[in-house]
Amino acid sequence: MQIGIFTVGDVTTDPTTGRTPSEHERIKATVAIARKAEEIGLDVFATGEHHNPPFIASNPTATLAYIGAQTESIILSTATTLITTTDPVLIAEDYAKLQHLTDGRVDLMMGRGNTGPVYPWFGKDIRQGINLAIENYALLRRLWSEEVVDWEGRFRTPLQGYTSTPRPLDGVAPFVWHGSIRSPEIAEQAAYYGDGYFHNHIFWPPAHAAQMIRLYRERFEHYGHGAADQAIVGLGGQFFMRPNSQDAVREFRPYFDNAPVYGHGPSLEDFSSQTPLTVGSPQQVLERTLSFREYAGHYQRQLFLVDHAGLPLKTVLEQLDLLGEILPEMRRGFAEGRPAHVPDAPTHASLVAAAGGAEHRTEDGTEDGAAHVQDTFTGTTDRQEI
Repeated sequence: MQIGIFTVGDVTTDPTTGRTPSEHERIKATVAIARKAEEIGLDVFATGEHHNPPFIASNPTATLAYIGAQTESIILSTATTLITTTDPVLIAEDYAKLQHLTDGRVDLMMGRGNTGPVYPWFGKDIRQGINLAIENYALLRRLWSEEVVDWEGRFRTPLQGYTSTPRPLDGVAPFVWHGSIRSPEIAEQAAYYGDGYFHNHIFWPPAHAAQMIRLYRERFEHYGHGAADQAIVGLGGQFFMRPNSQDAVREFRPYFDNAPVYGHGPSLEDFSSQTPLTVGSPQQVLERTLSFREYAGHYQRQLFLVDHAGLPLKTVLEQLDLLGEILPEMRRGFAEGRPAHVPDAPTHASLVAAAGGAEHRTEDGTEDGAAHVQDTFTGTTDRQEI
């Protein structure tokens, strides 16, 4: 079970002080939060992708590369990679490069985002969102798995004899999660490829998350990737905690009431009862989080949103310290009753092992133990064992 945090990178005024952090402060805070996440023993740090104010989460590869240079073990992920508006050729190159820079500590979560205007900004039609997600991801997989790609589709110029560089580390592409709150087509896509499915799990009631996860699991089994309970599932979530639950509610209420997404809507009490948001003591957060298995089954990744709605960096770091205190018990709780046939969350090492070991290349581009009689960059290769 991987446990971690994700950020959406919002720049929001602190409602208790009236102070708005600068973009520079928020970017630097993101790095500090990621370093703290590794310090307390979390497995994953993920960042979203937004291209509009009030967010600073554009260019996630630069952010993750910078964090990767300052960390040693934590997995670096996107909380959304905009597969609809980002050229799949660029995604293939950028994240393979990030793989090499971080020694494999990278995976991606594909998504369509939640900002409609981003489509025309990048020359795309929002009415084609699902079709873009399907076509672009199919091309991305080919770019990672095939050295020479000839391709033609609806939404970008054709490719002829194209090789994406660098090639994926050890010949194994980053693991991909498909993130969606409400689109069954995306759950179907994840199941078809045998990839992971991640449910945001923040705004909607548990019954909705259960429905989407059940669909993904059933279709995962349908496509022959394993039993339904072996499908790779991730969940989001959010909390605010203090040692005393009343203090947590009192302190978090103004942030909740003025949050850009759900502020000025349902009360904190109603939202907490109807969604996975937990505001209370560490024990309450622990028990609520472990209860997610009641409707999601045994799953592989749990990410929490902790740095939104104008919360100052000092408070966010305190939240992570509290999470660190309950982390060992959370791990034990997730492990309890977990069937042996339910897989762990994929890592680069496990994917390399499943592929039969690392694929190493010589300086002339050939694999060890093989020769190519044609230039792999200009035409079809003929791989011959030496």
